[in-house]
Amino acid sequence: MEPIIVISVLGGLIILMLLFGAPFKPARFVGQAAIKLIIGALFLFFLNVAGNQYGIHVPINFATSAVSGFLGIPGLFALVAIQLWVI
Repeated sequence: MEPIIVISVLGGLIILMLLFGAPFKPARFVGQAAIKLIIGALFLFFLNVAGNQYGIHVPINFATSAVSGFLGIPGLFALVAIQLWVI
């Protein structure tokens, strides 16, 4: 498939979603999950920046982003505890 066709179809879908919203639940669920994964990655990034001077480093990958994104700050603390005491 030509790249211009793929980009056009994705652009059209984005415009339709902006005009009509996401009335069906799977699209909303996927969107909320993606937002939480991004927030989890940001939590981990800031943790690694601030924890660098204390020797705390939690790798940023899909699993750790999911834990910190869906569980929030307690999930982030759990990842730090696992990193420090278990691994």
